[in-house]
Amino acid sequence: MRDLYSADFHIGKSAYEDVQEYRRRSPAWNAEKLETPLLIHTNTNDADVNVLEVEHLIKALKAAGKKFEYEIFQEAPGGHAFDRLGTMLAKEARLKIYKFLAEYLNPPNPFRSVEDLSKGGYR
Repeated sequence: MRDLYSADFHIGKSAYEDVQEYRRRSPAWNAEKLETPLLIHTNTNDADVNVLEVEHLIKALKAAGKKFEYEIFQEAPGGHAFDRLGTMLAKEARLKIYKFLAEYLNPPNPFRSVEDLSKGGYR
């Protein structure tokens, strides 16, 4: 993944070559700016976003006293896209996302179960 960020069409330099740019873009380095409650889901086998980076963000948010929830999924099938698959775990993760959003958005008919998700168009 590091090669992707240092490619010319992305940042164009490695983290060692431009520490300031990577800090500027880092969620962990900007945690104190968070104003909206945040839900974080990560997966230990995510090849795109290393779980250590997410744990760093979680620590930064805790240190800044921010309102957030998180869950670290263990070796969930699908890696980065684990919650977009048709597995029961993915459906349960999506339900957690909808419930989190419902706390703040107050939808008229919130999803209460995986069955509700299925009726709402998910298969």
